Order: sequence, then structure tokens, then C-alpha cells
Amino acid sequence: MLNISPSLIGMVIVPALLIVAVLSLVARLYKRCSSNKILVVFGNIGSDKTAKCIHGGGVFVLPLIQDYCYLLLEPMTTEIDLKGALSKKNIRVNVPATFTFGVSTNPDVMQNAAERLLELEKRDIINQANDIILGQLRLVIATLSIEEINQDREKFLEQINANVNTELNKIGLEVINVNVRDITDESGYIEAIGKKAAAEAINQAKVEVAQQERIGTVGQAEATKNQKIQVAGFDAEAVEGENTAKALIADYNADLAMKQAYALKLGEVATANAERDILIAQKEKEEAKLKKEELARQEVEKLKIQVMADAEAERLRRIALGEADAVKAKYFAEAEGIKAVLEAKALGYEKLVSVCNSKPELATSFLMIEKVESIVEKQVKAIKNIKFDKITVWDSGAGTQNGSVTANFMKDLIKSLPAMHDLAQQAGIELPVVLGKVGANRGNS
Repeated sequence: MLNISPSLIGMVIVPALLIVAVLSLVARLYKRCSSNKILVVFGNIGSDKTAKCIHGGGVFVLPLIQDYCYLLLEPMTTEIDLKGALSKKNIRVNVPATFTFGVSTNPDVMQNAAERLLELEKRDIINQANDIILGQLRLVIATLSIEEINQDREKFLEQINANVNTELNKIGLEVINVNVRDITDESGYIEAIGKKAAAEAINQAKVEVAQQERIGTVGQAEATKNQKIQVAGFDAEAVEGENTAKALIADYNADLAMKQAYALKLGEVATANAERDILIAQKEKEEAKLKKEELARQEVEKLKIQVMADAEAERLRRIALGEADAVKAKYFAEAEGIKAVLEAKALGYEKLVSVCNSKPELATSFLMIEKVESIVEKQVKAIKNIKFDKITVWDSGAGTQNGSVTANFMKDLIKSLPAMHDLAQQAGIELPVVLGKVGANRGNS
């Protein structure tokens, strides 16, 4: 493993940190200037100038003894609405113009800008330039006649550029562009110039007509005709110009009225739309509120119905359980009754058999006797509506040597009646009336 002493590490790290610190300091001290600015360094700059101006590139700015600031090169515009300026012939004119200017990159002019415009607001610079331009514009107009101002615009603009630029350079600015709009005068002199040109043309026509008169009558007539034609043409042009102006004014007024009407319409439509939107929003709010209340009411009704349905279901369930318990109890009771009846019958049959003793067939007879009455009743009910004249019993004669089956049955039945009566008496049972009674002498039945 490589061992490095702490002293060696310190010898490497400390110089590296110093280099980084120096580079960082140098980077902070070096100030760069973009192409749309002027870097102005002031303080102790080592020359007889008050500031050093740099357009593009960069420079070191020493702390404490130097500082810096920027001048912007962006164009600035001012509107000059000059009214009543005196021209060379003391005729007042109105000259509306637009001037575009900015800080100059000329080394000498840049120095003036650094001394007079540094750290000023843009509006303050425009105000200073506006005063200079207004004064120089008046001065240029005073040196020119109306004709030179109105007809020779190129000369007029050259003089404005020269005069205004000279004065703006003194504060570090230069003219970029001048735009002079329509020039008018208060006395109507410019309009009169136009009339003068028309009059000169008419006079020239008259001169030509006079010259043609000397040539002869035909020439005079033709000249007169030409004169009239020219005069009519000038009049027509004048009328046409006047009509054109009136038409333009009418068109402008109509267009203005249409725009005003359209703007009014847009305003009314916007107001109506806004009122409609408000009404729609209010309606939607009310509908939402009503829906919310209706939903709440429906939820309450739903809960009430559910509670009532649960209660009714519970009631019906309890009733059903009660009815089921009642039916169950009824069936249990009926079963107990049937059981008791069957047990009593079984006990009675047992006693009946024990009474019969050596004659168990009597028990069967007794049981048949119990049913005789119901059998007879059903037989009587079955034939009660049938009329019988007589009853004939047919017997085939088959039987024993003692008689037929029918005769033996009746004989045996009658023979068993006394014994049945005795047995019934012993058992405490009363036989049906149809079986007769046994007398004391047992001779009558």
C-alpha cells in the first residue's frame, strides 16, 4: 500500500486552491460587452479621458479604483408635431415628423454619451433629444421658403439631418431616420401655390391664343377653342379634385359610422352574452341546489321505506313463526288426542276380549254391532228414496243338511242374541234397540 505523507498532500492541494481562486477572481474582474451595448469604464483609467468606452470585446475592471456601466444602443423614437413654425417668408407652417435616433458608436460621440447620458432613464434621454430636434427643426424651416419646403423634400430632409445630427452628437446621439408627413400652413399659402400654378397655365394659354390671333382668324378660332378646352379641363380637374375630396370625406365618415355602429353592436352583443351567461350560471346553480335537495329527500324516503320494509318483514316473520308454532302445537295436540283415543280403544278391546273369555268370536260380534247402526243408517240413506212393494230374498239353497245359508245365518244370529245380551249386561254395555231385549223368562225377544 502506498503511503503519502500529509505534508505532501498539503503541498499539492494548497497551490491548486490558489490557482482556482486566482482564476475565479480573474473571471469576475473581466467584463465583456455585447454588440448591442457600450461598456463604459470609469474611475482611474490611466488617461486624460473621464471614461473608457468599449463597443464589443471586453476589459479588466479593477475593483475599488474602477467601476463600469452599460449604454444601450437600441433605437429610440420621438414624435415631433411642430405647429406654427415661421418659414423664410414669415409664413407659419405645421410640420409633423417622426425622428428615430440612438447612441452613436463613433468613438468621439461615444465619449459624449458616456459623459452626458450614462445611467439616465430612457424617457430622460428622449426628452433631451426632443428639445434639441424641435429647436433645430424650427431653425431649418426658418432658412427655407415654402416652395423649398413643399416641393424640394430631399433638400429639406438633408438640412434637417445635418442640423439635428450635429446637435445630437454633442450629447452622444445620432439620427437614424427622419419621416416628415404632410406639411400644412395656417394662411393657405401652399394651396395658393397650387392655384398660382393653375393660373400661370391659364395665362400661358392666353398668351398662346394671342400669338395665334396674329396668324389668322382660323388660328385664333382654334386657339380660342383650345383655350376653352384647357380652361374647361382645368375647371373639370378642379371640380374633380373637389368631388374626390368630398367623396373621400364621405367615405371616411361612412366608414367611421360603420365602425362605430359595429363597435356598438359588438358591445351590446358582449353585454347580452354576459347577461345570458350570468342567467345560465344562476339557473344551473338553482338546478344543482334543487337536485341536491331532491336527492337528499329521496335518500330520506328511501331510508324510511327500507326501515318500514324491514319492520314489516320482521313482523310478518314473527307472525309466521307464531302461526307455525300454533300449527305445530295443534298437530301435537291432535296427535296426543288420537294417541289417547287409540290407547283407550286398545284398553277397551283388551277388556272386551277378556270378558268374552272362552268365546272370542263374541268380541268380533260386539265390534260389528258397534258398526251396525252406522251401516244401517247408510243403507237406509242409500235406498230411502226407493219405493219397495216387496223384498224377495233369493237363496240358491246351498248349505248344510239343516237348511240354506241365509236361513242358517238368521238362525245363528238369533241364537246368539241372548248370550250377547248377557255379555253386554255383564260388561255394562247397552246393545242397539234393533237387536231387541231379553225378558225375564227369556221366552220373548
